[in-house]
Amino acid sequence: MKKILFITLFSFVLLTGCGKGTTQELTGNQPPKAEIQIGDKVYETKLGTYCWSSKNQSTCADSIGPVELLKNEKPIIVPPGAVIKFVMNYKPLPNKSFVEQMTEDQKTTEVAVNDDTFQVPIQKGIYYYSYGVWWMDEIKPNVSHGDAFYNFVLEVAEKD
Repeated sequence: MKKILFITLFSFVLLTGCGKGTTQELTGNQPPKAEIQIGDKVYETKLGTYCWSSKNQSTCADSIGPVELLKNEKPIIVPPGAVIKFVMNYKPLPNKSFVEQMTEDQKTTEVAVNDDTFQVPIQKGIYYYSYGVWWMDEIKPNVSHGDAFYNFVLEVAEKD
């Protein structure tokens, strides 16, 4: 929770310090929907903490951490080693991202993502994920036009 609050505060400071950017302007009142694709099936994620700047208006919303946010959600069942792909139908796409995996006992691990995909563990269990993305200015260093944390829960299990 402290890490998410720090990232949110850091993003807010960056966001409030920026004016018109050189990247494409963001649209909408909040970040776009993000989904995950597993094989040929697509699943929604749950939007958590975000800061969004559109049409000279900035909005920030804070949420509880992924484990607490998703505690009443039914996990998506996946086989060991399944490949997860992030899907976002929005332009411009974020140009910075970070994925964190958590277990029910709050053990946190950074997950390597390549070409918007990552592989789930081979160990059975329930895993919570937070997919953090940023729309960073392409010219001004350390200036964010928006950020969002998308959350989802997976259960690694053998298929019946």
